[in-house]
Amino acid sequence: MTKFGEIINIDIPVLIDFYFDWDDAENSVETLRDVAAALGDKAKVIKIDIKKNEILADALRVKGNPTFMIYKKGEMKWRKTGEQDANTLIGLVQQYV
Repeated sequence: MTKFGEIINIDIPVLIDFYFDWDDAENSVETLRDVAAALGDKAKVIKIDIKKNEILADALRVKGNPTFMIYKKGEMKWRKTGEQDANTLIGLVQQYV
């Protein structure tokens, strides 16, 4: 897997969904697919499993599920814990395109 620093150090916004498996995971995947489809190549959308990446999650102080972050050029631009709908996420990412 690519190192986290390489993922976030690009010129387009990167939306990251930190999650761990739960009953409604499919709904979250569908939301992110909608976001990725709407943004196309203007942004990158990534899901990161908290349990499989505990060191990274701890380093970023991810405590809730899900936790969303937007990075651009290596800098965190936005962060929020809790469910977000596709339209909200699309609007937020578009601010940084």
